[in-house]
Amino acid sequence: MLKDDNRKRMLDKVIKQFNYEESSLLEILHKAQEFYGYLDKNLMTYISDELRLPPSHVVGVATFYSYFKLKAPGEHVVTGCLGTACYVKAVDEIMTAIEKEFNLKRGGSTPDGKLSLFTTRCIGACAMAPNIIVDDEVIGKATKEVVLERVRLTLAGGGRRR
Repeated sequence: MLKDDNRKRMLDKVIKQFNYEESSLLEILHKAQEFYGYLDKNLMTYISDELRLPPSHVVGVATFYSYFKLKAPGEHVVTGCLGTACYVKAVDEIMTAIEKEFNLKRGGSTPDGKLSLFTTRCIGACAMAPNIIVDDEVIGKATKEVVLERVRLTLAGGGRRR
């Protein structure tokens, strides 16, 4: 069950604006993630109840799109673009360097919850490949050295907070 707080009231308002329609599920999931930061089981169950949809349908939509996060992200988030241009320009090497340096795996977070590492399909900035996003800041033509230094700076408190 969701805690009755301002986020829940905002979500209820959005669901009502969409008239509880199944066709609005994607927009509602986007708003829910915007309000809560991620879509956990309780949140998806609540949405399925409100829209009178099977929970499996809501989970199926949420897991189909790589945009949605199903667990709480860390305080800082690094996302690597795995689109064709970025992949060809060796974004995988940068992601591997982040995994080794900060001892975490893609899709996971550090034990202290300070850093999460995610991937996405394509951010649409192919001319700047390879692209890495650190807390909503796109680093185009990224290199291992530049990205590792940016993440270190961010974790030390010199970067933008989410």
